[in-house]
Amino acid sequence: MAMTTRVLSVTVPVADQDAALAFYTGVLGCEVRYDVEVWPGARMIEVVPPGSAVGLVLLPPDSPLPVAVRLGTPDADAAHARLRDVEGVVLHNDEVLRWEGVPPMFHFSDPQGNGLVYLEDAPGD
Repeated sequence: MAMTTRVLSVTVPVADQDAALAFYTGVLGCEVRYDVEVWPGARMIEVVPPGSAVGLVLLPPDSPLPVAVRLGTPDADAAHARLRDVEGVVLHNDEVLRWEGVPPMFHFSDPQGNGLVYLEDAPGD
C-alpha cells in the first residue's frame, strides 16, 4: 500500500492574506474552498482553480500553521511510525494530531527541510 495517496494542497506564502485572496479569486479565477480562523490569530485560506482538486493555501510566512505541501495518506498513524525511523526526517508533532472535524494529521520536514503535512485521506474523498 502506498504511503502517499495524493497532493491535497500547496502553501503559497503571502504577506497580506486579504490582498492575496483578492488576486487569486478576482484575477486568477480561483474559488474559495475555505476561509477560516483555525484558532485566534491563525487564519487559513484555501483557494482552488476551477476543475482542480489541488488547493492553494494562502498563509503568511510567520503563520503558526505550517507552510507546507499537504499530502493524503491512508493511515496517519502508520505513516508517522514509518517516518520516525527515516534519517533526516524531522517530525514536528510527537504524535498524530486528532482534532474534532478534521482528519488525523501531522507535520514533518523532509531531509531537504521542506515542510510537509500528512492528513489521513478517507476512501472516496
